Amino acid sequence: MSPFERKFGKYAIRNLSFVLVICYAVGYVLQLAGGGGLVLSYLTLNPYAILHGQIWRLVTWILIPPSSGGLFFTLLMLYFYCSLGTSLERTWGTWRYNVYLFQGMLFTIAGSFLLMGYCYLFKPEISLMGAVLTIDTPYEYFTVIAMVFSTYYINMSIFLAFAATFPDAQVLLMFIIPIRVKWLGIIYAVMLTFQFIGSTVYGKFAIGASLLNFVVFFLTSRNMMHLNPKQIHRRQEFKRDVRRSTGITKHKCAICGRTEVDSPQMQFRFCSKCDGNYEYCEEHLYTHTHIKRSN
Repeated sequence: MSPFERKFGKYAIRNLSFVLVICYAVGYVLQLAGGGGLVLSYLTLNPYAILHGQIWRLVTWILIPPSSGGLFFTLLMLYFYCSLGTSLERTWGTWRYNVYLFQGMLFTIAGSFLLMGYCYLFKPEISLMGAVLTIDTPYEYFTVIAMVFSTYYINMSIFLAFAATFPDAQVLLMFIIPIRVKWLGIIYAVMLTFQFIGSTVYGKFAIGASLLNFVVFFLTSRNMMHLNPKQIHRRQEFKRDVRRSTGITKHKCAICGRTEVDSPQMQFRFCSKCDGNYEYCEEHLYTHTHIKRSN
């Protein structure tokens, strides 16, 4: 466990994939509602608007849903990525999965600001429905560019990470043909490479940000790549058995005294409102009396 995880791991968001799916669902509802396109235009990752006071865009762009082909494929896509993310969270741990997703989002935000600097330096033109937009009208200009920065490539980075972590897992292509995830990952990587080469400079910044996220993950996780889910599970079981035999535990509730050995599925968290390092199980985290030191 890294020092950062020991210090900030208690703030990691559990079931983060489900939270993202809820955000996408809100975005789809706004998209389908009357005037939804106008509403979404105020939520996109527009760096020019952010620098002029619309700071909510740093967060609300996550609501912009990936493109879909109808309600059925939208629901299928949401289920698919929620399933992939949940599997990664169970294997990596909540903290590591949180870091991966938020790192990808930060890279995307950074990419949008770098693109803005590029546009001011080289002043490329944009064609929109027969009209030509230039940097001389920056708000309209960057409103169009902002549409390339969405959660689409964040989802693709989740898929690449899943393929790297579970290369031998099988999925049913078109619900019929079984195929290993690693082949889908390779096919997608090749397609993404050609898409990067053939895209506009705006698309290159968006694709590059998501690929950078995966590259950083791959370079920092090479020691985990050779482990399949069964090996990871056996390693976790071995560590749990060692703790049982030695009596050493990592977590203990300050109220009931239960540990992760007594309740393997129980979640333990430190309380930020108590004076001192007091840890509680999920049953007592919100019901205990906060401990305060007397002056």
